[in-house]
Amino acid sequence: MQSKILLLGAFGQVGRALQSPLAQMGELSAISRADCDLANADQLAAILNASQPDIIVNAAAYTQVDQAETEPDLCCAINSTVPAQLAEYAKKHNAILVDYSTDYVFDGTKPDAYTEQDCPNPLGVYGFSKQAGLQAIVDSGCRYLVPRVSWVYSSGANNFAMTILRLAKTRTELNVVDDQYGAPTSATFIADTSAQLLQHYLSGNCDEGVYHMAPTGITTWHGFATALVQAALSSGIELALTIEDIHPITSSQYPFVAPRPLNSRLDTSKLLQVSGLDLPQWQQPIARTINEWNAHEQA
Repeated sequence: MQSKILLLGAFGQVGRALQSPLAQMGELSAISRADCDLANADQLAAILNASQPDIIVNAAAYTQVDQAETEPDLCCAINSTVPAQLAEYAKKHNAILVDYSTDYVFDGTKPDAYTEQDCPNPLGVYGFSKQAGLQAIVDSGCRYLVPRVSWVYSSGANNFAMTILRLAKTRTELNVVDDQYGAPTSATFIADTSAQLLQHYLSGNCDEGVYHMAPTGITTWHGFATALVQAALSSGIELALTIEDIHPITSSQYPFVAPRPLNSRLDTSKLLQVSGLDLPQWQQPIARTINEWNAHEQA
């Protein structure tokens, strides 16, 4: 008998990418924001009771980091209360819960890459809400997998990569932060790797818990912006911006509302040990993303 899989956040960055690999693993019900107001506990309970999932994959999240500072209740409702409700259901029905954590649970002061054992110390509402959601999952006693990801991007979505490419069409200069470090992570990589991790868990080849999930290598937001523009130009896309016109600045020179961790590097040793995956370099998906973006722009 096929597993019943419930995917929440089906039209978000990671949710869209998850639909294909999850559909190959079982009977998939993909739920979007239009189908269910996740902040409404009764609506969410109705979805759970109707679908009776064996596996719940929660790709929904409140991710507006700056806006969260002025909407803490809504942010915590989505990022803390929803995972708690899902975990309670999973525990009661012996289902598996897959949820996602973020680099923002750390303060970014560690000089090396963060491991799963490092103590969280979020700097803002968003990070606090995500850590509270994870703690609720752990405390519930349910079966769970929590990939922790950072610097997520995809084509056709509102994210750093797409913002840079849109601006590059009309702007002749850009200032981009160059003192925050991490690994740009495509939604497709997260989805495919999450599905493989879930398969390993179902086969009894790995334990439940948190798994850092990131490609190989490190860069800054400035380095990522430069790579995006260079890849677009190399693909023959006409831009007003050149890589020489992307100027590095410090975080203190950019008007962030919520503080950002300067170090978002994630140690993936645990994931590698249980999966044996060959993690790609962070630059690898850029060309595909550029092509998808350009096709979308031309449509």
